[in-house]
Amino acid sequence: MKRTFYIIRHGQTDLNKQGIVQGKGIDSPLNEHGRKQAAAFYEYYKDVPFDRVVTSTLQRTQQTVQAFIDKGIEWNQHPGLDEISWGIYEGKVHDEVLMADFNRMIECWTNGELDVCVEGGESPNEMKKRQEAALKDILELTKDDKNVLICTHGRALRMLMCLLTKQPYSAMDSFPHTNTALYKVEYGGENFHIDEFYNTDHLEGLEESV
Repeated sequence: MKRTFYIIRHGQTDLNKQGIVQGKGIDSPLNEHGRKQAAAFYEYYKDVPFDRVVTSTLQRTQQTVQAFIDKGIEWNQHPGLDEISWGIYEGKVHDEVLMADFNRMIECWTNGELDVCVEGGESPNEMKKRQEAALKDILELTKDDKNVLICTHGRALRMLMCLLTKQPYSAMDSFPHTNTALYKVEYGGENFHIDEFYNTDHLEGLEESV
């Protein structure tokens, strides 16, 4: 049976707005603008007959799709959808020194050096193992579902899209993200096909998100 996955990033948090690094070790809530983004997404997609909602274990993803959960739609959490660990960067401001280190690391990843990571953090290859296990579980969990809403995180979303489209994780930055941006993906039993790439129509009229 064909399944459609609506995959989104969580809404804005104060740490997003302030330029502070938040990975899987930072469980921050949505701010006021993030709640507006979540409400806008709900209003735009409330008539989609979702069979299930799957989020990470971090509250910002649950809060983003809470309105769907409140409708009584089946809800599951999976740690494999949690954001990458940014190790010693977590909780720190994106200052000039941090951004220089970050940009060097992203360059390594783009060049295929996928075992490189922040001190105390996760590498793309470690994330891939976590996401492969999550995908296997989610496909089993949703085997009787037609429409599934998944809420995850920015870097995790980029990496997940590589996994679904069978691209190396070095290509992750070819998938843009912003808060609550949508990738709509069709799954026919063997391969995933992107039906909507980085859709932000629901954010029209809201100020630009981070």
